[in-house]
Amino acid sequence: MVKNQTLAKPVAAIGEEIGFELGQQMVLDYQASNQNDVHFYEIGRNILDQILAQPGCAGIRFYNAFNEAGEKTLVYVGLDKAGKAIFEVTCINNEGVLETNKGIVADRIKTGGGNPIRTADSDDWNITVD
Repeated sequence: MVKNQTLAKPVAAIGEEIGFELGQQMVLDYQASNQNDVHFYEIGRNILDQILAQPGCAGIRFYNAFNEAGEKTLVYVGLDKAGKAIFEVTCINNEGVLETNKGIVADRIKTGGGNPIRTADSDDWNITVD
């Protein structure tokens, strides 16, 4: 008997380019339905590069969270190829000794929003046009 199997994408292959038009429509639809929610998160390349540079890192997972001030934010961690969060990293130090260090768990992003985009012509989705 043959069983149907669904082969999951490798972590490194998750995600795809969707194009400006579909991306813009998805953003507009969300913002129209969630006018008072955070509309975007900005994360700098440096921390993303640091996370991805961890040994065995194949991707990043983003968790919805609240920061110390109770504001909506994201906490993000690296994922290994099996999709498990990287909370510890084993590596060889400068003396040639194997050591275990903490994996990177990050936050401190920039957020924006609260007012929906009001034009479908804007190429900057962060601008509110009255």
